[in-house]
Amino acid sequence: MSTFASKKSFVPKKIYVEESVASTPLSKRIIRHAPHSQVDVIADAQVLLEKAASSLNKGSWQNNLLLAKQRGPFLRRCPGTPKYLCCLYYNLDVAAGCDLGCTYCILQGYLNNPLITIHCNTEEMYHELDSTLRKNSRIFYRIGTGELSDSLTFEHLTELGPELVTFFADKRNAIIELKSKNVHIDALLGLDHRGRTVVSWSLNTIEMQKSEEPLATTIDDRLYAARAVQNAGYKIGFHFDPMIDHPGWHEGYRDIVDKIFRFIKPENIVWISLGALRYPAPFEHILRENHPDSRIFLGELLPGIDKKLRYFKPIRIDLFGSMVKWIRSYSKEVFVYLCMESADVWRKAFGWAPRSSAHLKQLLDDRVKP
Repeated sequence: MSTFASKKSFVPKKIYVEESVASTPLSKRIIRHAPHSQVDVIADAQVLLEKAASSLNKGSWQNNLLLAKQRGPFLRRCPGTPKYLCCLYYNLDVAAGCDLGCTYCILQGYLNNPLITIHCNTEEMYHELDSTLRKNSRIFYRIGTGELSDSLTFEHLTELGPELVTFFADKRNAIIELKSKNVHIDALLGLDHRGRTVVSWSLNTIEMQKSEEPLATTIDDRLYAARAVQNAGYKIGFHFDPMIDHPGWHEGYRDIVDKIFRFIKPENIVWISLGALRYPAPFEHILRENHPDSRIFLGELLPGIDKKLRYFKPIRIDLFGSMVKWIRSYSKEVFVYLCMESADVWRKAFGWAPRSSAHLKQLLDDRVKP
């Protein structure tokens, strides 16, 4: 058995299946991979979601899974943040919700229900993607599945990764990025991806991983998985987001940078993103209620120009500037960028800034264009 296949995986206690997707290949596959889960077929997922959202005991829903129809578009542009540079990324909403329970996860406030949902009308998703990419053949799309969920954490149930890799393998104006804190990569290793898939991992200091990401795989496990994916010819990405101001962060983040370049060759890293802890002010009470012992509240955060709570600008500049210095000690070529930051912070941390969001998009597109 592969090392990566043996990692602890989410097993739903109950699976709710909306009638409209009960016969889809994805629904059947998920149910087949969860033989001990109770399966209930329901008429309308929206009714169930409203019931779950209004439940006084939301914890009773958390180990369950909903298989439903995606009623809106699957593909949408990242909403970005006004007045900050954005990389103009596209999100593919295949799933909503996650089993990893990271303390800082914005989904706790963004998603108004405790049910993990997987959208199983994927035939419509692929049709939408085909139509969009053909109609806009002059636009280059960087697309990811990791905004509303973790890209790989449900792979043992869905096996969607190989489907997506195969679908994008012949696309000239798009790539797919699978971003994760998990290591379900076995099914990706033998595929003819043709360089059209980037596999990425979110990283943090070991101390923060243990205290704020306790259900996720260890940093070393993620890097071992990244090395295996590298050996299969994939390009790799890393995302330090959120970076967390905590005692010993200099040593902690420097150690992870050292580890990255022990595991991965610089020429195989397409990008490394950096972003400091931030969240909308109304979400703070949700985060504190769900994780009262979290260490993310030790630092002082104040409203930024986008009204999100952020660290003082000098703290963010110190975090980002230190990271780019350590990365540059290993490679002058790896592209490092900031997520949702002002041009002023870019210049003070990096010594330069993209001219606009469109310029940042172009720089990132050039890393992965055929």
